[in-house]
Amino acid sequence: MNSCELMQQLEETMLKKDIPSFKVGDTLNIHLRIVEAEGKERIQVFAGTVIARKGSGVSETVTLYRVSYGAGIERVFVLHSPKISKIEVARCGKVRKAKLYYLRGVTGKASKVKELLVGKKAKVPVAGNDVTTQNEPAS
Repeated sequence: MNSCELMQQLEETMLKKDIPSFKVGDTLNIHLRIVEAEGKERIQVFAGTVIARKGSGVSETVTLYRVSYGAGIERVFVLHSPKISKIEVARCGKVRKAKLYYLRGVTGKASKVKELLVGKKAKVPVAGNDVTTQNEPAS
């Protein structure tokens, strides 16, 4: 076994299995483990819009951006880091670019990303046993 194969096996053991699928433009909640004094540990949540995704394997990184108290905060996370306890997808965004660096200097409504709506027809119960969809006109 050569060193390249050994490194690949080592990387496979370090990969996390519970990372959800997400794209650039989505809003994520990343739960971080923060070690404080005297061995105390707490979880801190960072919520932001994904503006970039780089790399692959163990070294894959994601850049999140959010506006907090009028100042833009940008933070880069290594996806397979042991400091990350959980990743949640809060919203799915609809964008047409791979990198959203143009959001850096923008604040307010201009920094919004269009939300991708999942196409589900909601069933509305009607009096009796009839169930109609919301798109059909009631007679």
